[in-house]
Amino acid sequence: MNIFDRYAPFVQDFIYRNSWESLRAIQVAAGDAIFNTDENVLLSASTASGKTEAAFFPILTLFSEDMPKSVGAIYIGPLKALINDQFMRLNDLCEEAEIPVWHWHGDVSASHKAKMLKNPSGILQITPESLEALLLHKHAAIAKLFGDLRFIVIDEVHSLMRGDRGGQTLCLIERLSKAAGVNPRRIGLSATIGDLEETGKFLASGTGRGTVIPRIEAKGVKWRLSMEHFYISGKQSADGKEPKEALPVLENATDTAPENADPGLGYVFEHTRGKKCLVFVNSREECEAVTTTLRSYCEAKHEPNRFLIHHGNLSQSFRETAEAAMKDDDFSMTTVTTATLELGIDIGRLERAFQIDAPFTVSSFLQRMGRTGRRDLPPEMWFVMREEQPEPRAMLPETIPWTLIQGISLVQLYLEERWVEPPKLDRLPYSLLYHQTMCTLASCGEMTPAALASRVLTLSYFHRITKDDFRIMLRHLLETDHIQRTENGGLILGLAGEREVNSFKFYAVFKENEEYTVRSDSQELGTIVKPPPPGEKIAIAGQVWVVTEVDHKHHLVYCEEVKGKVPAYFGECPGDINTKVLERMRESLRENKTYPYVMANAAARLEQARHTAVNSHMTEEPLINLGGDMWCLFPWLGSYAFLAMERFIKIKCAAKLGIKGVDSSRPYFIRFTMKASREDFFRTLAEEAEKPFDPMELVYPKEIPLFEKYDDFLPAELVKKGFAYGILSMTEMKERIKDWNGNIANTNNHLTYG
Repeated sequence: MNIFDRYAPFVQDFIYRNSWESLRAIQVAAGDAIFNTDENVLLSASTASGKTEAAFFPILTLFSEDMPKSVGAIYIGPLKALINDQFMRLNDLCEEAEIPVWHWHGDVSASHKAKMLKNPSGILQITPESLEALLLHKHAAIAKLFGDLRFIVIDEVHSLMRGDRGGQTLCLIERLSKAAGVNPRRIGLSATIGDLEETGKFLASGTGRGTVIPRIEAKGVKWRLSMEHFYISGKQSADGKEPKEALPVLENATDTAPENADPGLGYVFEHTRGKKCLVFVNSREECEAVTTTLRSYCEAKHEPNRFLIHHGNLSQSFRETAEAAMKDDDFSMTTVTTATLELGIDIGRLERAFQIDAPFTVSSFLQRMGRTGRRDLPPEMWFVMREEQPEPRAMLPETIPWTLIQGISLVQLYLEERWVEPPKLDRLPYSLLYHQTMCTLASCGEMTPAALASRVLTLSYFHRITKDDFRIMLRHLLETDHIQRTENGGLILGLAGEREVNSFKFYAVFKENEEYTVRSDSQELGTIVKPPPPGEKIAIAGQVWVVTEVDHKHHLVYCEEVKGKVPAYFGECPGDINTKVLERMRESLRENKTYPYVMANAAARLEQARHTAVNSHMTEEPLINLGGDMWCLFPWLGSYAFLAMERFIKIKCAAKLGIKGVDSSRPYFIRFTMKASREDFFRTLAEEAEKPFDPMELVYPKEIPLFEKYDDFLPAELVKKGFAYGILSMTEMKERIKDWNGNIANTNNHLTYG
């Protein structure tokens, strides 16, 4: 029997209604794995390939044959917007079969949630944070709600693989399964997985099952890709030049930017009128700044506003307005967004995406590219690389257009090798350990230390955590009143712990800043951190507002709309760049090849950068003399290996080499003054790296490197250990020094950049 014939009649009818002529390869493979095995399943296929239907067609078929006596499947999505989108899609599919679909997150009404609690059945769609809250507050009802749970579908599983949020999701699934006495199969969905086998192991952790990973031959897709470079002020790189083989603009402008517009943003403005586009940026601050600028261009041209905004700090109404406009084919609006619209939300007939500067990962590039190209349109992305023109006397590192080179390298890594960042699963998650310990105590009540350890340390994500580490943490939590010991010797939440657990922000493990809700009259605009005093201006929701009042007690900011532009601030937004990307950046500067997507200004700027690289020898020699005692080191290492190198030089080598004034631009270069010779530098690094030393020695004496959300509540020794052994990439750093020693240290070639 073929897979289509195996589907339930209502599934077949759904396929006919949507005029699907045949099943896609991923749907056939998923059906075979779900129907014919009892294993977990990992489905990896391109964006818009039908992965959600591939998972749910067989699941719903099995339900129709034997209806679960509780919630039968949980769908875990990383974003509220994705949950909302999938809710509409699944409702349409399930309505005929009378299989209820429930969605559950902070924006869902209490009445809808109450109906699910009263009649647990069908499919529950939920974020990790809302699932945490459900386990915490409805612990006694878990067996009733999920006693016949058969499947857990994790969408965009790659987004949960690089930090504590993925670990939290895994812990949640295991805790729920134990509480309900079930062992559901897990179905992972993603378009961008770097290591399928490792992801499959992650997905299967604690289940006692393997993971089936269907290999789907992807059809060749032709991209419409361009990359242009702009100086924010001054002449552009290609002025008066005609770079060889540069890509012409993909489409003529449909508007004219105002005189004196920012060249890069003016370029976006001119190529979005009458079209439905996304403009991706890398931070919420930039999102606000870009939206405000583009809207000011509309005003200057006496045009209606055609730019929307979408990011995580905006209120629900602003986010949903943008999402609805994107789905409406009658509206030709452009939305400026962060990663919030990066994941699998169906936003209809999107014509192109713009990317301001380079994203941090190949995965992000592919996800953002995949937002376009639906409904028979080719995927289309226009990169817009912006930088201030280097000063005439700028030294070597500042003359390199790092974001341009990074963007080229991300694209080339995928085109040449189909490479995507692998999951990072070897951290020491002490912050998450605190969180899950407190959640367990809050939901279960009094527990003996042994019972608590047994419940928490058996969660598979904590396989690197020792019993000694757990004891150290518990002692500290007792001292700080996060937990208390009862007269019977058991453990319960302490007063400080209850205060944390009772906050709605406790459900999330990703780090947040202290947020203030911004209001104008009755309208909620979103949230900001560090509000300015009354009279100062803020930027949010793509507009500028003057602060009229700050209520610190209730974390409220009241404001009125005004004209103008000001920077916005929502907190830090660090990027984790893989070593593979940095190494490809070095190669991009070395090679002479042209790239078919690079346009005139970008080609000219790339040519300048390569000329600088050749003359300085920076791609061949990692240590370059900038004149006198000033040196610059180019490690070509990813973020955390670079951080290890920086600390290793400061702590282990600086005194011996007379190194001072270390100034880093992570992860590109380290600048410093040094009295020693180049040969002494490499010899000293090699000697120190060969000595056995504890990674903890790379933590500064009085430093407590708070990296994750709950590090502040942990004993200092665990915070330091988690940073040294779980964050710093020691192996990569030592390998790079070994390589230098073998290939460079013995040369007598002293290079000077003038």
